[in-house]
Amino acid sequence: MSELEQISQHVHSRISSLKLLLDLSLTDVSQSKMKKLGQEIFAVDRLLEEFEKCVERQREQLRSLKDLEESFQKNLEDVTHMKENIPSHMPKREGPAQGRELGVKPSEAADVQPLQQEQVKKSSRSFIREMDFITVLEFDSIPQYMRGRVSYEQLNATVQSINTAVTAKYKILHQPVKTLNNQSRKLQQRFKEQETKHTKGQFFVVEEDIREFTQMKVDKRFQGILNMLRHCQRLKELRGGGLTRYLLL
Repeated sequence: MSELEQISQHVHSRISSLKLLLDLSLTDVSQSKMKKLGQEIFAVDRLLEEFEKCVERQREQLRSLKDLEESFQKNLEDVTHMKENIPSHMPKREGPAQGRELGVKPSEAADVQPLQQEQVKKSSRSFIREMDFITVLEFDSIPQYMRGRVSYEQLNATVQSINTAVTAKYKILHQPVKTLNNQSRKLQQRFKEQETKHTKGQFFVVEEDIREFTQMKVDKRFQGILNMLRHCQRLKELRGGGLTRYLLL
């Protein structure tokens, strides 16, 4: 039984006693009965005050519960929105810094350093850089006039296509010539001829690579998307020799 219910029963009990005393007083009014009647009235008055305080506490609890319900409802709406709008592409998490691999003690570093250097040389020849996907915050930061009707998913689909072209191109570049067929040898030669002193150590593609290795149309819309990627600092242009090279940042 709640506090409010207990006080309510007590008040009703006191009122019943008071009614009984009043009924008795109609037949025989004595000094003792009047005193008892006054005590009962005073007790009922104090109970009513306590009852009012209890009602106010209950109201305050009700307001707190309503605030809690509103907060819970808002959190539920936020979680539901997040669940229904999970980005199809998430930023990649960078791996551990070189030379800080787990399980290698400082005393063992000198022993493994020559082996690591050899592995780095081998991996550097096979490593192919990819463009990071655009985050939702980055997409929202792009001016509306630049975005036009391009959606978040369409922008990252272009990122995926560029990564596909970069991977295909540099896989051919990293292979020994004797392992390539005639078509791949021609492509490798073309890739090497497109390189300049400014692209040394960089990863880039040209429009011809996009057409060669993807199904994407290289049109005005594609150029608009490239502007968005430059705005998000994913690539930059390098012109020369009649070509526009798109370097990954």
